[in-house]
Amino acid sequence: MDLAKRVDDLLSRMTLGEKVGQLIGMYEGNFSGLASSPGGTQSIKDIQDAIREFKIGVSTPFGTGISSHNNVGVVARIANRLQKTAINETRLGIPLLIAIDALHGHANVEGGTVFPHNLGMAATWDPERVHQAARITATEMRATGATQNYAPMTNVARDPRWGRTYETYGESPHLVGELAAAEAAGLEYGSDGSGDPTEAVAATMKHFLDGSPVRGENAAPMDVSPTTLHRVFVPPFRRVVEEGVSAALVTNSAINGEPGHSSKQYLTTLLRGDLGFQGLIYSAWLGIGMLVEDHRTATTVSDAIRQAADAGVDVFSVGGPTYAGHLLEAVENGEISEDRIDESVRRVLEVKFRLGLFEHPFVDADRARRVLGRDEHRHAALECARHSMTLLKNEDVLPIDDSVDEVFVTGPNANSVDNLCGGWTVAQLDQEYGSTLVDGLTEVADGVDVRFEQGASIRDVTDLGPVRHGAERADLAVVALGENWYVHEFGPRDITGATGEFPTRSRLRLPEAQRRLLRTVTDTGVPTVLVLVSGRPVAVPDVVERADGVIMCYLPGLAGGRALAEILTGEVNPSGKLPITMPKSVGDLPSTHDRLPTPYPIGSDEHPSSYDPVFEFGHGLSYSDFEYRSLSVDSSGAKESGLIDVAVDVANRSERRGEEVVQVYARDLVSSRLTPVKELIAFDRVSLDPGETKRVELAVETHRLGVVRPDGSSVVEPGEFEVTVGELSKRFHIDD
Repeated sequence: MDLAKRVDDLLSRMTLGEKVGQLIGMYEGNFSGLASSPGGTQSIKDIQDAIREFKIGVSTPFGTGISSHNNVGVVARIANRLQKTAINETRLGIPLLIAIDALHGHANVEGGTVFPHNLGMAATWDPERVHQAARITATEMRATGATQNYAPMTNVARDPRWGRTYETYGESPHLVGELAAAEAAGLEYGSDGSGDPTEAVAATMKHFLDGSPVRGENAAPMDVSPTTLHRVFVPPFRRVVEEGVSAALVTNSAINGEPGHSSKQYLTTLLRGDLGFQGLIYSAWLGIGMLVEDHRTATTVSDAIRQAADAGVDVFSVGGPTYAGHLLEAVENGEISEDRIDESVRRVLEVKFRLGLFEHPFVDADRARRVLGRDEHRHAALECARHSMTLLKNEDVLPIDDSVDEVFVTGPNANSVDNLCGGWTVAQLDQEYGSTLVDGLTEVADGVDVRFEQGASIRDVTDLGPVRHGAERADLAVVALGENWYVHEFGPRDITGATGEFPTRSRLRLPEAQRRLLRTVTDTGVPTVLVLVSGRPVAVPDVVERADGVIMCYLPGLAGGRALAEILTGEVNPSGKLPITMPKSVGDLPSTHDRLPTPYPIGSDEHPSSYDPVFEFGHGLSYSDFEYRSLSVDSSGAKESGLIDVAVDVANRSERRGEEVVQVYARDLVSSRLTPVKELIAFDRVSLDPGETKRVELAVETHRLGVVRPDGSSVVEPGEFEVTVGELSKRFHIDD
């Protein structure tokens, strides 16, 4: 029996109550929430009771920041326990979708492979590597019984004050779209019948639409023009829909005054209509209650549920029995049609059938222990960390050469596994669980004496005397500064110790304690390398000036210390490129490469460039020396094929092999509406041996040059355009 017939058959046998239950989710953990939303402490037993009585169809029993369950054997047994309840203790035996947040590997479960967070993955500019990481994540998830991932993060980060910046793939709509699509495809691989569906999970693109909440405050309104919305924030979601994705998660923000959860314009007209999305639309955690408590577009939870269902929401992700009762009552009262319920239930059942849950609902806890953190999985995470490391500055201090006998390491992020992994990872990890910078250098730097004094925490100085002494006697100092573990709004406080001080939305500058630590080291005159461990750009112009070398390593995961040590010693040649701009200060925001043009007073120096960051988007150095030559653009077939051919020679003029990211930017020189001064439209990663030259050819989709109108439509206007690759530029014409 094919998929559609199986769905029709099961749907025809379901009561209204059983249908409603399939659209309700429930979580395990302790979360107070909102007065109008399900909250408090909910146990596995509570979920089982809800499955029996209300036929709950979706659960989040582990793998989040609020669940107490993170042991691999325990979570596998929990998954089996819930599936047995659903299959053996309900009339139709429909298995659960078990949804979790595996944002950078199966990182909320002990033993899971922890990849760099998405901003670091974006620094690789490598869709194939992102796809591989997603496949490994899906494999480890399914081994523990999780079947849906609340990923990929498809938002474009336009304000680094936002505490979720590290979850994104950066500031470029094109880069975000390509990498999020690669992640979705990796998570879903096999669910279309082309492979083993038991190795796949349902991917969930989120948060539709989000990325630039005012003030950088999570869930704050998005107040952007319709043109900006369609030029910047919509394209990545369109790209992920094209790749194929099972679900979408709605933003908690309001967009131009319209809450995402109650917006028929955004969820039905735009997402389902214009983008052609056919999958499940999930409410965000507590998002329905926010319509009552915060957005104030609904008077009661029942009213909010009706608004959300009418707008296009299919699954109420953490509603539990309370929402099941409200939704059932709304249908019985005629406020929501049963046909509307059937649409959503059909989508839920399709996903469950595609993932093979009816045939394979249970997992083997012993096998799960063997699958999580396999050697090949951890090696893949190491490779991702190696390729993400971004060398921002190097005044002949790196790689460490044979003259260096002693390296002094200091800083709050030099010996912390937690801080290398960042949020959405099991908190307060044992140091043996991963590799810190101190571990990595001790292991990698043969014949070098590695000495460590922390000197300062994230916010406070501890003892600078030993730091000064250690720096004075060393040949090289490595100072690891930056941010600590956090989620969302830089909490929770009981883990991070956050007290309104750094990291916060209002402060991108490093705390005085960290800057003082760096000054103590550099004042000794020792050559100094600054390592930034951070989930977002930090404003470091003064700090960068003091250091001889600067490496941005983002939140590199469990293998981060080893990867960083390999970069420092030259065992690995750095190839990462910034996926986001590093501004000089909060006062310079917004600061993105694809800014719109700003008029300058004629003959005046009083209006400096509106884009003057510490380091630009796309910046990243190598130990190799690359040269670009012979840029060509062929637009002759643009109208017929929809493609423009861009080609350039890339030469490695050094004596060591290296990898370069070729970045293609374009500008419409004359247009009917403002277009960016430059915008990333294509990229490719190329590997070159010493002295080798390669011709890199890229087929650029013509629509990327389109002028975006307020209604979301785009048109490529005939006229002259300019392409820039490296230091080269070429003008070309598109005919009418």
